[in-house]
Amino acid sequence: MSVSSGSRRTRTSMVPPPDLLPDVLPTERLTATGMPVPALRDELRRIPTVRNVANVASVWIQSVGMLALAAWVSAQAPTAVAVGVWIVAFVLMGRAFALFSILAHEAAHRLLFPEKRWNDLVGKWLLAYPAFVPFDAYRRSHFAHHKDELGPHEPDLNLYRGYPITKASWHRKLRRDAFGSSGGKNLKGLLGALRSATSRPVALRIVATQAVLAVALGVAFGRWWLWPLLWLAPWMTVWRVLNRLRAVAEHGGMERSADRRRTTHVVDQHWASRFWIVPFNTGWHLAHHADMGVPFQHLPAVHRELVDSGWVTPQITYRSYTQLWKTASTG
Repeated sequence: MSVSSGSRRTRTSMVPPPDLLPDVLPTERLTATGMPVPALRDELRRIPTVRNVANVASVWIQSVGMLALAAWVSAQAPTAVAVGVWIVAFVLMGRAFALFSILAHEAAHRLLFPEKRWNDLVGKWLLAYPAFVPFDAYRRSHFAHHKDELGPHEPDLNLYRGYPITKASWHRKLRRDAFGSSGGKNLKGLLGALRSATSRPVALRIVATQAVLAVALGVAFGRWWLWPLLWLAPWMTVWRVLNRLRAVAEHGGMERSADRRRTTHVVDQHWASRFWIVPFNTGWHLAHHADMGVPFQHLPAVHRELVDSGWVTPQITYRSYTQLWKTASTG
């Protein structure tokens, strides 16, 4: 942002001030809320089916393929090198859950495949359940999020409110994520769902999917510990850190408003953040909230429309995620 970090420290929220939010909508191409007008909307909402088949395959290749590569390298390497290889694989598996979860998010919006049956089948069994996500419950809560961001029924309010926080509080949250405390609560919730008559069917599907993964990985690579140490543990630790960093970068410290520039951050996209935190164009998050019916492939085009209209300006755009997180931890 062009606003100095010093002036940011004196504020109690991360909402851009009104003088940085020009009133330029609607235009010939955008409605008053930033949504593309119908003719443009139809073009941007086209779902690229073949590309998404490749995207789903790429998620599995990057995750299981990486474990296969680590197993092959470590079998031929000295012990110290082998340990290093598995540590790298552990960290990268945390990133793999970002890939699974973001494509599952795409399926939740019914934007993965045009055919609803295939969209939900793939979204559940090949993306959400391997990432411990209860697909239908997530879809309901996520649509509630889109209906009224940061409103009284916001399902993820605890992830967003209260920012900026102190640096000490920021570090405590990240430590809880990194060392499994947050992940343990999520795992406890999943196991607790097995005792609920209404939640049990979905919980059993997730457990069954994880059991198949555990057996398949153990048999394929001859290492029984691959699932607990290289699937479950990264989900409980590395992924929790990445998920918090992304959530704060999307809505941390913002407020309920009809103007989505006051609910959702804008951050310049760079290759490192897109690799680790916001794959599949999810970093263009204001564009996603301007029109949640646009597949991720077309979100950069929506973002360009918002910029070209003058509605999104450099003054409300963070130059990097690091800059945003620093602002979030200067309360």
